[in-house]
Amino acid sequence: MIHLKNEKQINGIRTSCKMLSAMYRELIPLVKPGITTLELDKWVRQWIQKAGGKPAFLGYGPKRNPYPAAICISINDEVIHGIPSKRKIISGDLVSLDCGIELDGFISDQAVTVEAGTVSEPLHHLNTVTKECLYHGIEAAKAGERLLKISHAVYNHASQYGYGVVYDYSGHGVGFALHEDPSVPNAPHGANPRISAGLVIAIEPMINMGKAEIFHAKDGWTVMTADGKPSAHWEHTIAIFADHTEILSDRL
Repeated sequence: MIHLKNEKQINGIRTSCKMLSAMYRELIPLVKPGITTLELDKWVRQWIQKAGGKPAFLGYGPKRNPYPAAICISINDEVIHGIPSKRKIISGDLVSLDCGIELDGFISDQAVTVEAGTVSEPLHHLNTVTKECLYHGIEAAKAGERLLKISHAVYNHASQYGYGVVYDYSGHGVGFALHEDPSVPNAPHGANPRISAGLVIAIEPMINMGKAEIFHAKDGWTVMTADGKPSAHWEHTIAIFADHTEILSDRL
């Protein structure tokens, strides 16, 4: 069931999003060669706690294997849901950061991909196109349109460069819970409801340099490209109004 939000509720989600973006502005400069992803996760936990929020990802998922960190950090051929560890970031890595904050019962979600040190031109191009896909998707998200217009916008932009668009994971509704209806796929498939005012969704292109196929690592969380080629990930939380669409998280 799709839960539309009223003005007061959207304002609560907006406030959570602004907090999350403020966190990213301080975090991104720390993503440098030599730092471990575990150190970054520790920093994120402390920042969110000090700001008065709660990490929305920590403990999320099945009781038998809940997500153990405050932020997902996925490097190179890791698409999403990478678990922070003692792994050190090295120059040339493509580092995807995905995080959410719960603030007064309202949840934000945003992802960015950071180029650590000096990356190759093909990696930079992949990252640039993935970010462009996000904004093409947002441009298509308007009241009265069909949901899969977003999917077509993302897919068409990525496909012209021969990139693989991840099919198995999608954007989603957000705000009251971390994942709500509707699913917002990056490759057009599935339900195609009309976009209504009050809809709050996270649009999040996951674009692979090679094929679209993925597999899951043994940790039960990390999603990897099947061909071992790099992937990039960008995400915004947005709100649909009758006469405009607002990006609730900040551009980074």
